[in-house]
Amino acid sequence: MTDFQKLVTRLKRHYGEPDRPPAKGPFELVLWENACYLLTDERRAAVFEGLRRQVGLDPHKILKADRGVLLELARMGGMRPETRVFRWLEIARITVDQFGGNLDRILVEPYAQAKRALKQFPNIGDPGAEKILMLCGIALGLPLEWNGSRVLVRVGFGRANPKNYGVQYRSIQEALTGQLPKTADALVRAHLLLRRHGQEICHNNGPNCGVCPVVDSCGFPKLRPTYGCRSC
Repeated sequence: MTDFQKLVTRLKRHYGEPDRPPAKGPFELVLWENACYLLTDERRAAVFEGLRRQVGLDPHKILKADRGVLLELARMGGMRPETRVFRWLEIARITVDQFGGNLDRILVEPYAQAKRALKQFPNIGDPGAEKILMLCGIALGLPLEWNGSRVLVRVGFGRANPKNYGVQYRSIQEALTGQLPKTADALVRAHLLLRRHGQEICHNNGPNCGVCPVVDSCGFPKLRPTYGCRSC
């Protein structure tokens, strides 16, 4: 078992098996990523389930939906609801115009081509496209968002670079070489556990080191005088 897998095992012992997003397939996952802005997963799920119940998670139904209904749902998702409605319609339009209404088609394409296809959609860059493919059972590595990246840097994978997140991200990926599990399911579990740990304990400011299950592996407490730790 690699050091990374030991880390994930300890996080799983602390948090249990993580819940996967309720979205299934690439189209729903693109909508899931665009369901809200800077709000909790619970609010994201509420907006997503509202779309499912009131409109339908189908590109044709979204394009035909009453704009007032879409706007009311979008308001649940935080700031700039009009922009959110525009993005939902754009997601549906691209899916219909370029993929015949069935985004699942990309899952039989080569990985690089499927990734390029997803990057056409609003708010989907390289990490987002890789995450969606991973959740669909296709993975060539471990996609990370900010919370997971922060956790890994603090426990010694990669180097922090506050001025250039891309450089930091690449350093993490290099540090993970040869450490990752082989299956998409195991990568999904790792991604979700790291994300949750960053959200709940390993905060950007004032991490709660006193209850951290991996604090003995972490270099962050050494920086307490500079950054502060709530338990210290």
